[in-house]
Amino acid sequence: MPELPDIEVYREALERRVVGRTLERVRIVDPFVLRTAVPPVDALVGRRVAALRRLGKRLAFGFDDDRWLVLHLMIAGRLHWAPSADSAGSRQAGSGQAEAPAPPPGRNALAHFTFGPGTLTLTEAGSKHRASLHVVEGAAGLEAHDPGGIDPLTCTPAEFAAALTRENHTLKRALTDPWLFSGIGNAYSDEILHAARLSPVALTRKLAPDELARLHAAMRDQLNTWTERLRREAGDRFPGKVTAFRPEMAVHGKFGQPCPVCGTAVQRIRHADNEVNYCPRCQTGGKLLADRSLSRLLKADWPRTIDEAEARRGPGPSTIK
Repeated sequence: MPELPDIEVYREALERRVVGRTLERVRIVDPFVLRTAVPPVDALVGRRVAALRRLGKRLAFGFDDDRWLVLHLMIAGRLHWAPSADSAGSRQAGSGQAEAPAPPPGRNALAHFTFGPGTLTLTEAGSKHRASLHVVEGAAGLEAHDPGGIDPLTCTPAEFAAALTRENHTLKRALTDPWLFSGIGNAYSDEILHAARLSPVALTRKLAPDELARLHAAMRDQLNTWTERLRREAGDRFPGKVTAFRPEMAVHGKFGQPCPVCGTAVQRIRHADNEVNYCPRCQTGGKLLADRSLSRLLKADWPRTIDEAEARRGPGPSTIK
């Protein structure tokens, strides 16, 4: 699932291309992706995009008259940009290179949004149909799609500690809870915990003050580092390689490979759609986390699906202050 660094780089790329532009056409290929009927999506046609926001792992397109298109990519959703014929050969500001037209998306296309400079296409691999589009009105409509987790890049150490210890969960569970922290998922939580040298199953209320400080610093460093790395990789082009598995990562997706710090083989535990990758020497004092016992712990501590998570929390944003 695209997480904070990926969504932020998507947002920046789209901001350069569509803010101030009018939506000329919408084509919904798969009706299931559109989860609202009022206002109708066609009501956005002819309106100018005034703003783009990131709401956790969601992108929100703000149109004139305070209407919003909220896009959630979920696990397999991706965005593609195809410049129009008029703009494909033009040079992007400051790049010195023309932006080549993207190949047309295949059978996985869910929706197309055409602006003057080009067309944005939403695709989703697989058959589970989790990606979604919602059209809402006003601040209240937008707020209903914001889980309310605090911004991990701007929160103070005190705000971080208060959110983390509000409930007693495993660190892996807490970092990936959108009602606690905005935009962190499986991949970057693994990287954060490895950088902080903390076990993914340590309980939030058992952390010492120095461990809390270390985790807060690692969170900010990892998210900032990866956002900048992905930003440089994309340059002025539209992000074309959005994946949770990157060769530069320390532990995520590196099962059986040597830890870049100590050389110990990275270990992995899977439960439902969740995955824990860790270095036993750097993070758990050399202890291997037992697959069966950890799976029981995760079953109790982690919801199996986002629907289950939302049912546990209830509608609307978090009450964390």
